[in-house]
Amino acid sequence: MTTSHTESTSEQHFAPSEAWDAIAEGYDLHVAPQEVGLANEALRLVGLEPGERLLDVAAGPGGLALPAARLGAQVLATDWSPAMIERFERRVGAEGLMGAEGRVMDCHALDLPDDSFDVTASMFGVMLVPDQATALREMVRVTRPGGRVLVIAYGSPAEIEFLQLFIGALQAVAPDFPGLPDDPPPLEFQISDPDVLLRRLTDAGLRNVRIERTAERPEFASGREMWDWVFFGNPIPGVLVADLSEDQRGQLRDVLDGMVRERAGASGRAVLTNAVNVGIGTTR
Repeated sequence: MTTSHTESTSEQHFAPSEAWDAIAEGYDLHVAPQEVGLANEALRLVGLEPGERLLDVAAGPGGLALPAARLGAQVLATDWSPAMIERFERRVGAEGLMGAEGRVMDCHALDLPDDSFDVTASMFGVMLVPDQATALREMVRVTRPGGRVLVIAYGSPAEIEFLQLFIGALQAVAPDFPGLPDDPPPLEFQISDPDVLLRRLTDAGLRNVRIERTAERPEFASGREMWDWVFFGNPIPGVLVADLSEDQRGQLRDVLDGMVRERAGASGRAVLTNAVNVGIGTTR
């Protein structure tokens, strides 16, 4: 993936492919299992049918591609991280899924023919790229006329409970931490406003665009579980704590553990609610 794009949208928060390679195993183990419920909900919303061709863009280890393959779709998972695609292919082999393939590919320039897929989708993937307009146009280009494009992204940071807990814990350990920047915002939140997501999908060439508001609900029994989910889900949290000492990192884990256990109560598991926008449109 090239980083020469001219959009000013938080280039400083853009992580190179090597950073995603480094967390691929942890993402597969700690993050992907928590995404399955949201993925299945989104695939229902987009109306995926068995036998349809689905392209998962910036797929990681197959957050949408694996559930789609389990539903009987023919899937191609693409990501610019070779380690992520390797993890996807291991899952495909372990489950014996037919018609599922992974390829290393830059979402800004998909090496695929026009009009190739019934559904082109991205879950927490294209929301992170520096030139989102180009990536969305590529998704539209490879989708057949009358096909559907699906984009899943986080909503407002104020409605992301894991983020509020993590920032609160970080500020308890490092009171000078200023919080997340907002001008420009981190890439994760460049389409957190549903109106912005609708406009970008429309500008990419889609029609009948609608935005569904839903949520992901990860569950944690301990601060360590949440720590692994946060730090293997994105390279950026590691950057945020890079200046902390080992002692401070241990304190941060302890604070998170106290927060999670208090939230869990008698059930033993804390369920967090993170606002999500699901954008769906059809091609001409």
